Amino acid sequence: MDMVKMFHMNGGIGDESYSSNSGLQRAGIMKTQGSIEEAISELYKNNPSCTKTIIMADLGCSVGPNTLLVSSIVINAVAKTSLELGLKSPEVQINLNDLPTNDFNTIFTSLPEHQENSTNDHLPLCYFTGVPGSFFNRLFPSKTINFIHSSYGLHWLSKRPELEEINKGSIYLSRTTPESVSRAYYQQFQKDFLGFLKCRSEELVGGGRMILTLLGRTNDDSRDEESYYVWRPLAMALQEMVSEGLVDEEKFDSFNIPLYTPSTNEIKNLVETQGFFRIDRLEHFYVYMETLKTDKFDEAYEDEGIVRALAKSMRAASESLVANHFGEAILDNVFTRYAKRYAKILSCNKEKGRYVSVTVSLIKKE
Repeated sequence: MDMVKMFHMNGGIGDESYSSNSGLQRAGIMKTQGSIEEAISELYKNNPSCTKTIIMADLGCSVGPNTLLVSSIVINAVAKTSLELGLKSPEVQINLNDLPTNDFNTIFTSLPEHQENSTNDHLPLCYFTGVPGSFFNRLFPSKTINFIHSSYGLHWLSKRPELEEINKGSIYLSRTTPESVSRAYYQQFQKDFLGFLKCRSEELVGGGRMILTLLGRTNDDSRDEESYYVWRPLAMALQEMVSEGLVDEEKFDSFNIPLYTPSTNEIKNLVETQGFFRIDRLEHFYVYMETLKTDKFDEAYEDEGIVRALAKSMRAASESLVANHFGEAILDNVFTRYAKRYAKILSCNKEKGRYVSVTVSLIKKE
C-alpha cells in the first residue's frame, strides 16, 4: 500500500467521518494544552522575531474540529502572552499539513465560520495555508518555522515494514508476534522518526519549539498489547470472517497495520541520537474511552454507547487501510463484528477502556 496515495482519515462530516468520530483524539489534545501554551509563551518571550510574526505548522492535521482546536489554542496563547507583556499581538501564520488524500476542502469550508467566531480585538491576525505532503519529507524552507505541533500522526509508519516471517493470526504487534517482526517494526519506526526529526531541525529556527503526541506504551516491550488492544477486535473480526470463507486467509496473513507505539525511553533515545533537539518535557498519559460517552446513551447502556462510538472511531481512522487491502465490500460487516468483539472485551476488563499516549516537548538547539 502506498501510504501517501491511499491512506487518510474518513473525510466529510457524515456519521462515519473522522470529523464526527475523533473525540478520543480531542481528549488527547486537551491533555497537552498546557504544554502547547507554555511552549508558545516561552517562544514568544525568548525569540525577538516572534513579536512580529509567529509561523507554526500542524503536521498530520487531519480534518474536523480538532484541526482548528489546535489553532485556537495557539492563537489564544499568543494573545495571552502579548497581553502579559503589554505588546501588540504578532501576526500568526498556521500551516496545515497532511497527506494529499486528506479532506482539505472540509477544513477550508469551515475556516470562515471559525474566523468569525474568533473575532476579538486582542486576538492576533491569523492566516491559514494548506500544505499537502508527507511529514517524513521536507515541507518548508530552511529556518522559517517557529513552532511545530503534531498530534496522533507519528505512530503511523511511512510504509508497512518488510517482514521475514508471517505475523500469523495478528495484524499488530502482539504476544505471539515473532521477534523478527517486532524488530522490523521498530527499525521502520526508528528510520521514520529520525528522518522526521532531521527534516524539522532544518525547517525550525534556532530555539524553535515542537510538541509531538502519539500513541505509545508505558514499558519497553514492543509486543506488550497494552497499546494495541483496540486493534484486537478488528483482528478477531477478520479471523471470524476467514473461518466463514468471507475473507481469504492469505489475504488476512498479509494484512499488517503500519503502526508502532513507542515507549518514552525509545523516544528519548532517538531524540538524543539525532542530536538537534533537547527535551523540555517527556511523559505518558491515559485517554479513557469514557470520553466517547454522549447524552444519547443513558447509564444502563453506557458501555454500549462507548462500544458503538469506538467502532465508529476505528472505522473513521482505519477504513482506508481495510478497504485498500480487502475491498470495500466487507466494511460494514467487519466493523459490525468489531463492535461485538470489543463489547465482550470491555465487559471482562474495564482497563481496556483506555489507551496510552506519549507527548514530548522539544527545543531546537541554537
